Amino acid sequence: MSSSPPETETYEVTLSRDEQWVAHHALSNRLDAALDADETPPEWTLEVLETIEADSDTERLTDSQADRLYETLATYVDREETPARDISDATSVLARLEDVRNA
Repeated sequence: MSSSPPETETYEVTLSRDEQWVAHHALSNRLDAALDADETPPEWTLEVLETIEADSDTERLTDSQADRLYETLATYVDREETPARDISDATSVLARLEDVRNA
């Protein structure tokens, strides 16, 4: 007798076009850094990029993807070279991720 695998919790996160761009940019930077170091980029990075690039109004992220996107954006916001215009959008995404995780 086999049991069903546990359902993965997902979160629906709606991002504006600018917020999507900033998340995409931060994730792309992470991919580029892995490739520059001759490492295989983490699979989750590609999965989150695909989710963000999907043609829908709402991004559906797993618990793990939401955590990793949060960490990536938090690191991006803290970088000295991050443009001020990106910080506002990234901070909005961080707040939204906190809201959906705490709901």
